[in-house]
Formats: sequence, C-alpha cells, structure tokens
Amino acid sequence: MSGSERPLVLARVVDHLIGLATTRPLRVAVDGVTAAGKSTLASELTRLVRERGRPAVHLSADDFHQPRAYRYRQGRDSPLGYYTDAYDFDALRRLTLDPLGPGGDRRYRARHWDLERDQPADEPAELAADDLIVVVDGSFLQRPEIAGGWDQVIYLDTSFAAARAQGARRDADHFGGLAAAVAAYERRYHAACQLYLDEIHPADRADVLLHGDDPSRLRLGRIGAT
Repeated sequence: MSGSERPLVLARVVDHLIGLATTRPLRVAVDGVTAAGKSTLASELTRLVRERGRPAVHLSADDFHQPRAYRYRQGRDSPLGYYTDAYDFDALRRLTLDPLGPGGDRRYRARHWDLERDQPADEPAELAADDLIVVVDGSFLQRPEIAGGWDQVIYLDTSFAAARAQGARRDADHFGGLAAAVAAYERRYHAACQLYLDEIHPADRADVLLHGDDPSRLRLGRIGAT
C-alpha cells in the first residue's frame, strides 16, 4: 500500500462513522498504545468529518488526567501506576461521555484537568448538536470503567518498536535526551500498554482496526463486521 492510499483509508472510516444511524451525538474512541499516532489520526478524522458538513470535535484523554501526586503514587517509573492511575476515566465518563449518551442532556466538558499546571481546567460545559461526532484519542480507552461510554471504537494497531521510536523523538527534550526517552517508554509507558493488551485485547474488541506502523502507509484491517 502506498502512502497515497492513507487518505482513502481515512475516507472509508469517515464514511462508516457518518453512515451510522443516531439521534444523538456519536462518541468515538481512538485507542492504541502510547505514541501510536492516535492524536494525529483523531485530528484528521475530525477535519474530514467537518469537510463533509457534519459537526465534529476532537477531544483527548490527556485533558482528563489525574493530579500529578496521584499519577505517581506508585513511583514515577511504575508501569502499573501508569496503567491504573494516569487517567481520570470516571471524570471522562461522568462529565463528557454520559451527557452525550442515551438520556444525556448533551452538555459536556471538553477538558477536566490542566496537565501542565496540574490543576482543574476551569471551563464551562458546552452544548452538543444532536448530530455532533465527538472523537476522543487516548490510551486504555477500552478499560472496563470507560468501555461502555463509546458508540464506536477505532484501534490504531502500532508495534511497540514503531511507537517507541516515534514517541522518543517527540519527547526527547522532555526526558533529557533520546536515550532517556526510549528508556522511559520501555520502563513505564509501553510496559503499561502491555498490561492493557494482555488484559483487554483491545484490537479484538474494536469496531474499526487500523494498522499504523508506518503512518504514511495506514492500512485498514477491519471496519464494522467486515
């Protein structure tokens, strides 16, 4: 598959999402291991939906983190700590997904926690249009406490080697160099993702499966029941 086919794969996914019958906002998860390319994919899908004339918004689980002290209570290098303590999925469900779901009032919060300032994001709720498509990127989005909040789940299947290379380049300055970033991914982030893969098997559960080791050569593995 050539890089020129990535737009065709994205268009096929957008066709699928827009074609789903719903009388309320559509809640879409973009799941995958850390640094798989989820944010880029979610942003592209949101843009393409808007270009079709459908309202869409891109949110991120990174805006629903736990406070820093809670995130690192099991140690800064703990993979179990990252897996169980990094995200406030209860807040994401209560403030965003449930209001957009069946019986909800469509008043949702786009952000809950300011990660850099380590304090609550003081932002008012927004009112969603009935036909809004909400695309949320994040890791561990099929954990039991959050799994029931999605109408569709897209899983971006990326190998640890490819994700680690991408993430380490991106985060080298933050960790004090490329080698330190690679080590952090190996010790904490991707070790936590392995726990997730072993427990949840997220690729098997997703409605849409994409293969993305090479972002320019995105491949469609499964969509809907096919």
